[in-house]
Amino acid sequence: MKIGAFTFVLHTHIPYCRNAGRWPHGEEWLHEAVSETYIPLLSALYDLKLEGCPFRLTIGLTPVLLEQLADPLVVYNFVEFLEEKIKRARDDAERFSSASEGHLSYLAKFYLDRYSEILANFNERFGRNLIRAFKQLQDEGYIEIAGSAATHAYLPLLERDSSIYSQLHVGKASYSYYFGRAPSSIWLPECGYRPAYYVERCGQRYVKPGLETFLSELDIRCFFAETHMVEGGQPVGKAREEVIGPYASIPRRYVVPIANYVEPVLRTTYLPYWVQSADVAVIGRNNQSSMQVWSADWGYPGDFNYREFHKRDSISGLHYWKITGAKMDLAYKEYYDYHQAQRRVNEHSTHFVRLVEQLLLDFYETTGEFGIIAAAYDSELFGHWWFEGVDWLKQVLSKLSQSETVEMTTASEYLERHPPKDVLALPEGSWGLGGGHFTWRNVDTEWMWKLIHDAELKMEKLVSMYPQAEGGVKELLDQAARELLLLQASDWQFLVTTAQARLYAENRFLQHLGRFQQLADIAESGVVDGSAISLCRNFWETDKVFPYIDYRWFADREGSEKR
Repeated sequence: MKIGAFTFVLHTHIPYCRNAGRWPHGEEWLHEAVSETYIPLLSALYDLKLEGCPFRLTIGLTPVLLEQLADPLVVYNFVEFLEEKIKRARDDAERFSSASEGHLSYLAKFYLDRYSEILANFNERFGRNLIRAFKQLQDEGYIEIAGSAATHAYLPLLERDSSIYSQLHVGKASYSYYFGRAPSSIWLPECGYRPAYYVERCGQRYVKPGLETFLSELDIRCFFAETHMVEGGQPVGKAREEVIGPYASIPRRYVVPIANYVEPVLRTTYLPYWVQSADVAVIGRNNQSSMQVWSADWGYPGDFNYREFHKRDSISGLHYWKITGAKMDLAYKEYYDYHQAQRRVNEHSTHFVRLVEQLLLDFYETTGEFGIIAAAYDSELFGHWWFEGVDWLKQVLSKLSQSETVEMTTASEYLERHPPKDVLALPEGSWGLGGGHFTWRNVDTEWMWKLIHDAELKMEKLVSMYPQAEGGVKELLDQAARELLLLQASDWQFLVTTAQARLYAENRFLQHLGRFQQLADIAESGVVDGSAISLCRNFWETDKVFPYIDYRWFADREGSEKR
């Protein structure tokens, strides 16, 4: 008897890096994700389909990622990237063979075969069209593709409702453009959420709607939240509370109370809830199952037999070592053994399946409820950061499909059969450091938000100035809207805060800001001549996203819910 349901929720996103640098920062991020995660994942799912495995999973694909995967220039550059990988593996095989390095020669040939297969699958199995490959799996009922905000903007910190609406509206339009249907569920970037709250401006008090209001307006019925936002308590993981405090950087806001609200008896990630009395449901990330992978201390990816990510060959850049030991200096890493690692994949996938079965059984026996486990991860963790991760996913899906107690599902399938019974007053927060906004708003990024907020207001004024623009003026304003969306991407703050690519991120932020301001200044001047259109089209060739955009989506929406 099935006593509960399970779905992976994979969040798939790469910053907009088309033609914006290659190595060490830029388009190569996307090439690595495609070759190490997206193609291997699709290959695994299509293999399972051929085997007759009735798997199900939920996977989010951000609109800005879809734009890049569909771009001919990105495709051309990716093939070039992969061909270079194949050449490096071939050269390594010859170099190690000449040096009588038998194990290294074997590993180089392993990579040569692997990269050759990935290229063949890209060209032949998927026809160089990964979006179509995902779409087919959704059309056939194997996966649910969740939508997202246009450029992965961190929505709780945007100042104007017009920007939140446009980020989500463009995201929905992108989804319909590529998948031929509207999304049922959405991954809010970084699980960032804010409820409705009061503001007072110019002597007038009005309501800033919660994010669920925007989702309801766009007919999106489900989103996902971090564990602590649903269950209460402290954020999961190392929050560094001694430095930044719990629920870091959450502003003090006068939240709008819910009329006749009754707190649910049970706050748990095993059940969905209606959010703030809206017709939008939230499903929380299940902590116990997710931390089996996420935990830096005892998660599967840290197993000593798995491939070491941080050590590369000094000539080819390929990985030939395993983790070997905890906190071990890279100089002392031992050589990787693929077959030994695969034995651990089998053991870990079996352990995970048993864990899921036991967790759902415990919940069912305690509550009598048919619960759900939503195990949420960044897709790029699998294959890219955790080399064996896609193999693990494939085995988990295969083994769970044979479970007598667990029903494999997608988020929307589960909600259709088991709609929420209770309403939850979901608090503000995210799955970022400290459970709040710190990762995106802190002393190093505060300057960015002032510029973003000024640009949001300016875009509203342009819409007011040109309520029904046509021809060249509309072309220019549409491009200004694209630059604003790219300016709002949460990636720039993330890369600054984590110091992964601070100068690159600041540069990219200022480039999009400069392009937006140039276009806005031209529009405000009222002189949109041939040179202005030429400049606009040059920007389009550089930032070639969202061809279906309409600048009027950025019209002022403040105070539309006055009370």
